[in-house]
Amino acid sequence: MLRSARLVALSLAGAFLAAHATHEKAQLGMNPIRRVVSLLQSMQKKVTEEGAAEKTLYEKFMCYCKTGTLDLKNSIGLAEGKQPQIVSALEAAKAQKSQLAKDIKEHKASVADAKKTVAKATALRNKEAAAFAKESADTKTNIAALGKAIAAIEGGSTASFLQSSTAVGALEQLTMNLDMSNADRDMLSAFLSQGQTSASPSNVIVGILKQMKETMEKDLAEITAAEKEAIKTFDALVAAKKKEVDSNTQAIESKLKRLGEAGIEIVKLKEDMDDTGKTLAEDKKLLAALEKGCGTK
Repeated sequence: MLRSARLVALSLAGAFLAAHATHEKAQLGMNPIRRVVSLLQSMQKKVTEEGAAEKTLYEKFMCYCKTGTLDLKNSIGLAEGKQPQIVSALEAAKAQKSQLAKDIKEHKASVADAKKTVAKATALRNKEAAAFAKESADTKTNIAALGKAIAAIEGGSTASFLQSSTAVGALEQLTMNLDMSNADRDMLSAFLSQGQTSASPSNVIVGILKQMKETMEKDLAEITAAEKEAIKTFDALVAAKKKEVDSNTQAIESKLKRLGEAGIEIVKLKEDMDDTGKTLAEDKKLLAALEKGCGTK
């Protein structure tokens, strides 16, 4: 309405000035008319200036409608493109976290199994070592007893040797336990019980004793070698399991750190998803309002 009134006033002032041009030539000396003309000229100038200002304002508003709409559409497009990316990243982070938790559980189980294996192997090794120690000690004692018996018989001290209840008792035990022919066992038993009155020659007895001693020395060498091999195997097992424990422990520490980082990443992605959704909704609301407002101008 204001703009229309200004246009009407501008038209009237123009018409009046045009009609008054001839009249002014005839009556230049009429001051009241000049004042009216000056007033109308001033009004025309003001209306023209206000019209130009309004035009400028209108053009600025339309420019804002254009650029503002474009900016909002770009922002909406970016947000709509970002949302699937966030969803994908969030799913990947959740899958990674789940896998890390599973891996950590398996590593811990491996550590527990390795320690359990070492504990069982240690218990068995201790048991085997104790058995070896006893068998080795007994074998060495028997070998020593056989050596004394052989030396005594060969040195002609059979009587004094047979008076030693400890040595004789050890030989009697060996005679019953060792694998030998019945004839040899009978001759040796008779010698230990009857001494020099035995029917068996001393050289035969010495031969039997030497064979027994050689057999026991061979047995001692075999069980000693077996013990050394058992120790070697045990040490290798313990070393391998220690390496396994160390490796799994390092993996646990590394993956626990990554698990924490994945948890933080999930929180950040959820916040980003929420912020993006809110921004998108606000931009769409502003765009609708802007398009409606600009459409009425």
